[in-house]
Amino acid sequence: MGVLLLSFGGSAAGGTTTLEGVVIGLSDGDTVTVLDAAKRSHRVRLAGIDAPEKKQAFGDRSRQSLSELVFRQVVTVEYEKVDRYGRIVGKVKAGNLDANLVQVSRGMAWHYKAYELEQQPKDRLAYSRAEEAAREARQGLWRDPMPVAPWDFRRMR
Repeated sequence: MGVLLLSFGGSAAGGTTTLEGVVIGLSDGDTVTVLDAAKRSHRVRLAGIDAPEKKQAFGDRSRQSLSELVFRQVVTVEYEKVDRYGRIVGKVKAGNLDANLVQVSRGMAWHYKAYELEQQPKDRLAYSRAEEAAREARQGLWRDPMPVAPWDFRRMR
């Protein structure tokens, strides 16, 4: 895999912090583990999206889709928030690719509207449009005539 220069910290415009590292694990279609240059692992929840749970329809497919995008890849995570579970909540980028947006456009996650005001306006619009396009094309989870949103699935359990 070659030599990697990775870092943790730094701040971009607007108070955004960045984390750089290699994705070494995936929990599901919206949560990854990133290993930084100091060999510390960080759980990262992809911001602005909610993917099906593991035991939910399309849960495995969503995880596989995210794996294809970022597993063993060097990523940059742009974030401003850590959630109540201690996970960084941010945008995961592999090069110029926004993995969060790709998950939505492939129909492997919902645009998580409950948290859309935490997104930059351009991201909010892009994710919303990506979900609409995936629904219309019946891609991924939208093949199901009545897909259950992950937040509803969690509430039912």
